[in-house]
Amino acid sequence: MTTITTEAWVLPSTVRQPGRGTLIREEFRFGEITAQEVLATPIYGCLEGNMLHAIERDPIDICALRGEDAVVLGNAGVVRVERIGGEVDLVREGDLCLVFGNAVWDEHGYPIKIMAYDAPGTMGVLARTMKLNQRQLIPIPAGSPYTLPQWAAFSLRYISAWANWRVAYACWQSQMLGVPPEETIVCAWGGGVSFAQLTLARQLGCPAIMICSNTDRFELLRQAGIEAINRSQFDAEGFEQGVLDAIAERTGGRGVSIFVDNIGGPVHRITLKALARQGVVATCGWKAGMRTMVARAIECLQRHIHVHTHYARYSEGLDAVRFAVEQDWMPPHDDRVWSWEEIPTLIDEYARGNVASYFPIFAVNA
Repeated sequence: MTTITTEAWVLPSTVRQPGRGTLIREEFRFGEITAQEVLATPIYGCLEGNMLHAIERDPIDICALRGEDAVVLGNAGVVRVERIGGEVDLVREGDLCLVFGNAVWDEHGYPIKIMAYDAPGTMGVLARTMKLNQRQLIPIPAGSPYTLPQWAAFSLRYISAWANWRVAYACWQSQMLGVPPEETIVCAWGGGVSFAQLTLARQLGCPAIMICSNTDRFELLRQAGIEAINRSQFDAEGFEQGVLDAIAERTGGRGVSIFVDNIGGPVHRITLKALARQGVVATCGWKAGMRTMVARAIECLQRHIHVHTHYARYSEGLDAVRFAVEQDWMPPHDDRVWSWEEIPTLIDEYARGNVASYFPIFAVNA
């Protein structure tokens, strides 16, 4: 079988590299494209939380799961289509596209496995050349005024936010249809997907609150019309009550209508306590812990709705892109772009909490 060789940053299996992984720059080989696939040149990528999970081998060792010696990560970015398979009809050669990471989907189109993560045989943008299924690409609209780095940032976090918010807001309305947006208070723990969802809430006219600790982000939140709660002002002993008091002050004691919690773990207890009656907790990630404890009786009495979603189906990706262009809903432009050679440094600095951007962008072939 014909193979294609490219330079890539690869995550080796534990056989080659025990313990926490590190990326290795080396030649990577993959098979020729099939009828439904395209050969593409990644231009920019965006560092995502799933890449850190893969490198840390927590909660799973993706190389072992996939039965592969090495994996090329990176499921957010912008690519240029170089060559298409014989049955490809969604994109054309030369198209600039954002990466859509749904690799294995159910009969309704919802993702089961994610490209460049747990889906065997898939590869990501940490390669100079890559192949993708045509349904893993969404063409960037012609005449778009946004930069390619902005679209790279959009491709995973904003589409995830769109799909999760669509369900969460519908669930809120299922019980509280008569409550107008200006009385629907949305709160989130800090992160890029959460930021995107709060900006969606602001588009509707909902008051929005972000809980974060990086003071470099406060000006961005102010510009977006999002009120910030600085979690670093509370010590460990008074953290929970401090956050709850700050939320109560900003909601007039009413509590949060929709709480976006993609952190989980130790903060989920606070999320549930901060919810108003009939409130919705919305989740599409688990940065600080996959498992949560819930007092079911209390949640029933409070009529809380728990929304769990995982990325998006293709139609939602198309809808998110269309809405972005029509309503000017895009990630902020970030002046810093990390170079191809700096990618391991970016990952280490991001893991240490030293990268202020919600959307760290790196260049591949730019």
